[in-house]
Amino acid sequence: MKRILAALLALGCLAPATAAPAAWYWWVSRTTGQRVCSQTSPGEGWLHEKRAYDNSRCEA
Repeated sequence: MKRILAALLALGCLAPATAAPAAWYWWVSRTTGQRVCSQTSPGEGWLHEKRAYDNSRCEA
């Protein structure tokens, strides 16, 4: 029984280690056309471009 619990605990600890960072997107304002690079929406009225980036500068 202890071996099973130890194995389940080990598997539970490995799951977060495989997580990837969130993607970055260019967000474009519907009203002004201003662009912002962010992982999350700056608020209502912003649309994100389809391409995802892996850094905060939104560069390839």
